[in-house]
Amino acid sequence: MDAQKIQRINELYRKSKAEGLTESERQEQKLLRAEYLEAVKRNLRGQLNNIDIEEKDGTVINLGEKYGNKRGN
Repeated sequence: MDAQKIQRINELYRKSKAEGLTESERQEQKLLRAEYLEAVKRNLRGQLNNIDIEEKDGTVINLGEKYGNKRGN
């Protein structure tokens, strides 16, 4: 998600607290929040792929694969 969209989310948040939003602004805020949440989820899934843990028996498990990600996603 680009910085301009994040800035817009913040603007809408501040406006919602100060004076309220129009219906079209509420819809825009809803869509931007959903897009932001998806970007965060993608980022976290990608980070899981970079974490390997070693079990007590010596086997190594990749957290991304353990939780359904394929390496490189």
